[in-house]
Amino acid sequence: MYVESMTKEKKEYPAAVDAPNTDVVPLTLTMVGKLLVMARESPRKRVIQRIHKQDSEGVHRMFNAMQPGTYIMPHRHLNPKKTETIVVISGAVLYVEFEESGEYRSHTLLQPGTESFGIDVAPHVYHTYVVLKPDTIMFEVKEGPYSPGSDKDIPDWAPREGSPEAEPYLLEMIKHLADLATAAAEKAEIAEKKDTAEKKEATEKKDADDEAAGENSKEQ
Repeated sequence: MYVESMTKEKKEYPAAVDAPNTDVVPLTLTMVGKLLVMARESPRKRVIQRIHKQDSEGVHRMFNAMQPGTYIMPHRHLNPKKTETIVVISGAVLYVEFEESGEYRSHTLLQPGTESFGIDVAPHVYHTYVVLKPDTIMFEVKEGPYSPGSDKDIPDWAPREGSPEAEPYLLEMIKHLADLATAAAEKAEIAEKKDTAEKKEATEKKDADDEAAGENSKEQ
């Protein structure tokens, strides 16, 4: 009898996967499928697959596989200026835009097969993305080159990723956006009921007028 010694290896969870070293890179379901598996296991709940090969390249292309609960810090790309273009190819995200003070400005639901499936963001706009569905994948195009110290402008009011404040901030953001959606739905319902009542009233008035006109015609 013997006791087998087992050591638990520390697993690494990369933030990004390097691009294949080929001149032509097929964008395949196998590629994004492997990425989704990594995103499910990652503590960050997201992983990037680079398509560009060097950080110094002028145009960066990448898949971003994400799961609900991942926290993407509110940011912009102003110094240096970089435009960010996002296309959602599976799942759903809520694009959230902020005032410079940190107040919410607007939000847009992005999902494939709908009217809004992507977005193009100017360098000066503070924004983030809230992942709504499991196995969400975005394809992103952004100007290069990439430098960790200057890639994103993070405002003072935004909690840093991994800080104790990050999760409560994300949850509060989701609650606030849910409250806005509920209020908008209630407003739309009230407007619809009012419109229905007005149409009903107009129809009843027309019927009454027609009936009165008919009675007058008989009397004549």
